Amino acid sequence: MKKHIEENGIHYTLGANGLYYPDLMLPEGTLHQIGRYGRMRAEFVKKHRHEMYLELLFAGKWNEYLHDIEEECYQRKDVLVKKIKTGAGITEKLKANDQMRWIGLMNNVRSSVEEILLQNLVYNIVTVQPSD
Repeated sequence: MKKHIEENGIHYTLGANGLYYPDLMLPEGTLHQIGRYGRMRAEFVKKHRHEMYLELLFAGKWNEYLHDIEEECYQRKDVLVKKIKTGAGITEKLKANDQMRWIGLMNNVRSSVEEILLQNLVYNIVTVQPSD
């Protein structure tokens, strides 16, 4: 038996069990480093939106999609922290006068922003349009 054959324009390779398997390759895509938010989104999509996962994977856009989610999370995080910090009256003057209070308030702001990002971008619990 031949190791490689071609039939109907598809190349096949002989497997160890004597069967021929098609030589399928996923399309080349971009390769970005994926961080925390991208990995959480990947886990969610694989588990709860499997069709979407397969569609992006076979189109070669899976890594790019996760990278875009990652970038959007960090951009929104910066904007939201600034807006909430300003709205709550957390200033550099407060930081200079009462550091412990400033730290506590900033921790609350960061935790709130984190929850907003997870709900809106990573897990799509609530769909919110950006107001930028």
